Amino acid sequence: MRFVKALIFAVTVMTLAGLSSLSAAQAKAPINAVATVGMVADAASAIGGDHVKVEALMGTGIDPHSYRQTRSDVVKMGRADAIFANGLFLEAQMEDLLLKLQKRKPVFFIGETIESEKLEGSTAYTGRYDPHVWMSPSLWQGAVASVTDAFISMDPENEQDYRDNAKAYLAEIQELADYGAKILKTVPKDRRVLVTAHDAFTYLGRDFDLDVVGIQGISTNSEAGLQRIEMLVDLLVDRKVTAVFVESSVSERNVRALVEGAAAKGHAVDVGAELFSDAMGQSNTYEGTYIGMIDHNMTSIARALGGEAPLRGMQGKLGAGH
Repeated sequence: MRFVKALIFAVTVMTLAGLSSLSAAQAKAPINAVATVGMVADAASAIGGDHVKVEALMGTGIDPHSYRQTRSDVVKMGRADAIFANGLFLEAQMEDLLLKLQKRKPVFFIGETIESEKLEGSTAYTGRYDPHVWMSPSLWQGAVASVTDAFISMDPENEQDYRDNAKAYLAEIQELADYGAKILKTVPKDRRVLVTAHDAFTYLGRDFDLDVVGIQGISTNSEAGLQRIEMLVDLLVDRKVTAVFVESSVSERNVRALVEGAAAKGHAVDVGAELFSDAMGQSNTYEGTYIGMIDHNMTSIARALGGEAPLRGMQGKLGAGH
């Protein structure tokens, strides 16, 4: 009888211990977060650390302005504990769905936490703002801070970890801002014109004193007519601009038309580089991170416009591949 009681007691203890272990494991399960674009996913992953599992819906070369969610995207967002988006109508075709999901689960539009007086108005949509806030490291720091608050609201027990991760990430972004200021000020005054496929670089130009001209508007859904191309060809010739830039997520057709138009008027223009505008570089590369993406852009622009910048960028990692 004593043996039976002892056996029952042992089994009970083991069962309770197993349940306790299961509860602990469940409590430590990472937050399942889905981000719309890579830049937002990078911030969420850096700040969330081991407490968060982050997946981006849009990868390299994807244009978020025209992207429509797939069936698998809807499933992923439906299963997620939280969704992070840039907002400011960047994900224009997904906004209605994101707002509907926000009624059922946490959906954070991190770009919309930046004070409106710091934003530029949209040339494409009345009453809206330019959504390309990641192009300004200083603005992006404000958006990143909101990611920290979001994770703390969901997981207050790990608040200090989130704050520590954010501090380290924000320090990297500040280093990036300082690097950009250093190299872009070396671009000669008469060559400080940045001509790109679409108007995604306004905040970068504002931060670093560059005249930014996009062939298309803020949204890639806008079309560049023949008159617009002709006007920009005249600008290239008149201001003796020698480099224009294509973008990884936008067709280069219009940029090539500018180059050809300038050549027809006896003015040689090179394609300075492919810039990352609405999407980061390939995954598992330095350019596939936010820091690497903006480092690539700043370094490429400075070098193409006659400034001084190291070939491999701020950390010597550009072009290193996988």
